[in-house]
Amino acid sequence: MKAVFKRLFLCHFHCPNYPFTLILDNFKMRHLPYKIAFFGSDEIALPCLEFLHQESPQVEIRAVLTQPDRRVGRGRKMAQNAIKKWAQSKSIPCRSPEKPSSEECDWLREEKIDCILVMAYGHILRKSFLEVAPAGCYNLHASLLPSYRGASPIETAIAMGETTTGVTLMKVIPRMDAGPIVDSEAVSICPEDTGLILRSKIAQACVPLIKRKIECLVDGSVEYLSQDDSRSTYCRKLTKEDGQIDFAASSKLLADRIRAFQAWPGCSFPLNGQKIRIGSAESKDEEISLAAGETAVDSEGNFFIGTGNGLLLLKELQRPGGKMLKTADFLRGFDFPFGQVINSSPMNELLLPAKE
Repeated sequence: MKAVFKRLFLCHFHCPNYPFTLILDNFKMRHLPYKIAFFGSDEIALPCLEFLHQESPQVEIRAVLTQPDRRVGRGRKMAQNAIKKWAQSKSIPCRSPEKPSSEECDWLREEKIDCILVMAYGHILRKSFLEVAPAGCYNLHASLLPSYRGASPIETAIAMGETTTGVTLMKVIPRMDAGPIVDSEAVSICPEDTGLILRSKIAQACVPLIKRKIECLVDGSVEYLSQDDSRSTYCRKLTKEDGQIDFAASSKLLADRIRAFQAWPGCSFPLNGQKIRIGSAESKDEEISLAAGETAVDSEGNFFIGTGNGLLLLKELQRPGGKMLKTADFLRGFDFPFGQVINSSPMNELLLPAKE
């Protein structure tokens, strides 16, 4: 960018009566469109990509880097991710290495990329990638940093009972999600929001954020706000074990966790050797006294489980190999032993210890 400002200074020096702002505007017009490389592997980035491709004439997506094809579904067939499909549908050059290397770095140099934009790529980038684009490398992270740095910010925010989250645009540095902030867009978490619903809301929130900031990213006029590391929290990658339920916890915590993990890993409890999956549940404060894990059904057919604080109303259930059903329909074909206390195990912590 030093060369850019040197050229602008020389233009102004030789034409002192010509307004500097017009010189800057003319330079930008000659340089347009700015060349963007996008790194990502999740469909959460699609609204942002569509905006940049269709409605942002000052930029051009010249390269896409994404994860390789993976086996998915019960048939375990190889499939492309949503980002690769999108790039191919737009005839945008796309590479999907198992791990990005110097070969991809050289490719970006050959394409004369001005700026790199990252969202949900799945790799921590080497320093060489952070330096290959003159305007820098920026990440869209699905939380209001410095809260919920790490791998599962959307689901963890719901599971922790948050009512507000968002997406943060930040400069990428070698430390995970710790770079200076460019801007952010807040998103409310409604009581009925699941992980999938909130993911969709955050995907849409990326568009106004990028719309405000894309030009300053690529022309070098961006301003930053340092993160306060003392306020940072870290969330880890989720595992199948995070779906287990501990009925000694409060009904509010369990209801939040169930909606957060509805898509994956899904929350369940053991019953007579089977794993019963909970599709949706609600925290209730009813005048029914139940021990933690004790089950009961009221006169209206509502199915409750006692917790450490409050009652958990189960609204949808699924047995192994079956469909997710409304609880009333589930109970018609299942002889549930009401009054039995369901055993449970402690749940894993979702937040990691603060990093030095």
